[in-house]
Amino acid sequence: MMTDPALPFVRRPDAARRVLIVDDATLVRLFYREALQAAGFEVEEAINGIEAMEKVLSQRFDLLVVDVNMPKMDGLALLRALRAQAEVASVPVLVTSSEAAEHDVAAARAAGANYYLVKPISQEDLVLYSAVLTGAPA
Repeated sequence: MMTDPALPFVRRPDAARRVLIVDDATLVRLFYREALQAAGFEVEEAINGIEAMEKVLSQRFDLLVVDVNMPKMDGLALLRALRAQAEVASVPVLVTSSEAAEHDVAAARAAGANYYLVKPISQEDLVLYSAVLTGAPA
């Protein structure tokens, strides 16, 4: 079965969906990993934007879950770098942050975020939005 090039992230129900979690907080990564793996996603992790960019350029991911505030390269800088690389520019990105002001959401969208969730995030919301952004059944 060929994937429609206009919809590269709509996947067969039985296809593995790979998610990269990018967050400097170990407990947050663990919480996200457990929720996503329980829902059938394959999960990788990165602790900052630099590590994430290296992984994204060398592996296929169907979704990135990205924190905004991180050392070395923050989430918005990662988004701008990702969107500038043609081969990975269309990978969906779910941004997570404790920053809830409208200007924070607007900055993330301007950098290329597909959706923005304010922390704390429930496992249900994480799985639901991850499924929606990867075209997978929830």
